[in-house]
Amino acid sequence: MELQYQTGLGNEFSSEALPGALPIGQNSPQNIRYGLYAEQITGTPFTAPREINRWVWTYRTRPSAQHKPFREIGQRLIRTGPFDEARPTPNQLRWRPVPIPSQPTDFVDGIVTLGGNGDPSQQTGAAIHLFAANQSMRDRFFYNADGELLIVVQLGTMRFHTELGILETVPNEICVIPRGIRFRVELPAGPVRGYICENYGQALRLPLLGPIGTQGLANARDFSAPVAAFEDRDGDYRLVAKYSGGLFEAEIDHSPLDVVAWHGGYAPYKYDLTRFNCLNTVTYDHPDPSIYCVLASPTAVSGISNVELGCFPPRWSVADHTFRPPPFHRNVASEFMGLIQGQYIGKAEGFVPGSASLHNSMTGHGPDAEAYERGRTAESKPQYLGDTMAFMFETQLMIRPTKFALETELLEQEYYRAWASLPNQFRKAMLSSTENEFIATGKSK
Repeated sequence: MELQYQTGLGNEFSSEALPGALPIGQNSPQNIRYGLYAEQITGTPFTAPREINRWVWTYRTRPSAQHKPFREIGQRLIRTGPFDEARPTPNQLRWRPVPIPSQPTDFVDGIVTLGGNGDPSQQTGAAIHLFAANQSMRDRFFYNADGELLIVVQLGTMRFHTELGILETVPNEICVIPRGIRFRVELPAGPVRGYICENYGQALRLPLLGPIGTQGLANARDFSAPVAAFEDRDGDYRLVAKYSGGLFEAEIDHSPLDVVAWHGGYAPYKYDLTRFNCLNTVTYDHPDPSIYCVLASPTAVSGISNVELGCFPPRWSVADHTFRPPPFHRNVASEFMGLIQGQYIGKAEGFVPGSASLHNSMTGHGPDAEAYERGRTAESKPQYLGDTMAFMFETQLMIRPTKFALETELLEQEYYRAWASLPNQFRKAMLSSTENEFIATGKSK
């Protein structure tokens, strides 16, 4: 089926799947058409400033309170802050792609946590997960009370059936599910794989553009929210909640995706990263990577984000007399990077689509030896970086890895060798300089 969407980010939408289901002029009438129940979902405190206030009024066949009691179930490989399984490491870390499961595995069971920081109970920090799944969620539903989920699809097609409608994403697209919104995931084209940033902090939003001006980077019009689409079906179902780090499950005799109409701005959305309006230098040097910021979760300190999503799409590289790959650097922020397709300009080998790397706070990193040599010797002419789509989760805090992240066979033990063959060019240059001086002056060394 061809899905319909509403466009814009941060809008107050209105949508109804049946004519007249959405009340006009008030939120909670005494009686609602079709016998629906009014229910409000708030994603911010009631008194939050209007520009960041997030809420949605839903009109559903049954209230969301109608289910049997939750009971705690096994967490599998999902972990939540505060992260205390292992100490942070200053080493550069890289993981090979997580394999597609050999046994039937849905989206929730296919999540594995690599690490994170902060604490959802304090609404600060983030967790980083990988996922791989080969089975649709038909009779199982999920919601996360700890944070919003930013889902990056690397392989396959994912169809998110949410309380507020349906979103479908393919590679190069992201999907954001707000905290507490219930959903299930179907796989219409087979197995899927990807990355998740679980944001414990303020909801993701577009970054302030400053001197860039009005348009540029990710534009609000390119974000898509669903239209109302409800399920009215009964059965023996399970509702899974991620709550304060644990997984809980409740029996429910009907689909909780039963919203017939809704209005507000607390809605899931998707975005096509290929629509990112990439800005870059047309003169010289390598601008700060903030020019690649798609979404940011702000903190109380202006200009400092709890977590950010950046993307590195196809683009022209034209900086004159400049080393064009990312330079060697150490950041106070921590950088988790994934590759959706193609090749990343800063790595010549090993970093394949589906891979992941972590360069933690103040850990030195940069191009590998081959990418460095290629950048150092490249002809100074415009270059189009075509077959590529990489992304970054950047967080203000140090990322503490899980035991899985440090012990899995997916961890590349030889990653440090990416920089091992970089020569000491200073000595060669000094020797050459001394010899040239001797030839020019005729003096004895």
